[in-house]
Amino acid sequence: MPPSVDECPTTAVPEPIHGDVLEAVLSHLPLIHLVPKSLVSKSFHKAVTSTLSKPCKPQPWLILHTQTSRSPYVTTTSAYDPPSRHWIHIHQPSITYVAPLRSSQSNLLYMISPSKFSFSFDPLHLTWHHVAPPSVWRIDPIVAVVGRHVIVSGGACDFEHDPLAVEIYDVSSRIWTKPEPMPEAFTGFASMTWHSVASDDRRMFVLEKNDGVLHTFDPVTNTWCGPYDLRHDRLVIHNCIGFCYNRLILIGVLGYPDDVIGVKVFEVNCESFTVCEITEMPLDLVEKLKCDELQVSSVEVRMAGNVVYIYKPVLPEEVIVCEFMNGGECNWWSVSNVVASDRCVTEQFVFTCSNVGIHDLRKATRSNVNRRFRFA
Repeated sequence: MPPSVDECPTTAVPEPIHGDVLEAVLSHLPLIHLVPKSLVSKSFHKAVTSTLSKPCKPQPWLILHTQTSRSPYVTTTSAYDPPSRHWIHIHQPSITYVAPLRSSQSNLLYMISPSKFSFSFDPLHLTWHHVAPPSVWRIDPIVAVVGRHVIVSGGACDFEHDPLAVEIYDVSSRIWTKPEPMPEAFTGFASMTWHSVASDDRRMFVLEKNDGVLHTFDPVTNTWCGPYDLRHDRLVIHNCIGFCYNRLILIGVLGYPDDVIGVKVFEVNCESFTVCEITEMPLDLVEKLKCDELQVSSVEVRMAGNVVYIYKPVLPEEVIVCEFMNGGECNWWSVSNVVASDRCVTEQFVFTCSNVGIHDLRKATRSNVNRRFRFA
């Protein structure tokens, strides 16, 4: 006998997910997956917004720009996403070539030639400024962004120009000005090769990598200050700086040119310029940073938010990550740079680091450029 209507099995309709449960589910998704989820419905949009407003915010992306050294100088872009610990391929048109791509601080990209100066400092480099070059031709200048000011200093050829010349471009007025030159202490090495650069809303910080001597520059008052000696440990042979949560962070490589024994992290007081040790890189990660080399006498850093990325500028196959946790503890791990390891030697690698939020990804995907994000 067939079952009665009351006995017939029915397909259960799942209850929709709302409120805290939906937020808990979304909190486990990578940032690039939250963009489409925020467009599903009003409840999803509210849940995504609430998820991103909580203390556990998305961490800064380390963005790798790879440029070929031959015409047409194609640039490709990838990013490391800390929450998922995966690389993301960013499919977009190549950056318009002006000159070799460079980066002197965490979120600044620029190209400088005798006919044009191009720069970008938004998180995903969606906006580029193409302006007339500085009046002084420079080979390897020190470049930084402080507020609305782009500072270009040093790097000039001393046969034709003052090698310590400084020029400032105001993004708002679109005007170049030429203040007093760099201090005489920079004579002989006023170029990016010898220095690490960082900036906050008021000043540019220029650190001599080998000696640990710091100078600051205020583009509003056109004032240089220093020198300040940041050599906290006699074994430090190489230094780099950057900002994490408004704290000036100093990375010091310890040892000797042919025998690196460690890497330490310090905090620098921006008023007294005293130095306080925060943490030290685990020895197994120091070995990973060396890779196949017997030594690593120099490193570069990119940092934003609460994360520091440490890598070798040449063949950066391994990136070391230091995350500052609540309570003062630090979480260390390493990242295999699968993007760089798959490239050829004719390509150069340029890193930036930015806090990327969902509004940045929405802007990127809604622009006229055909831009897509996918995990590597």
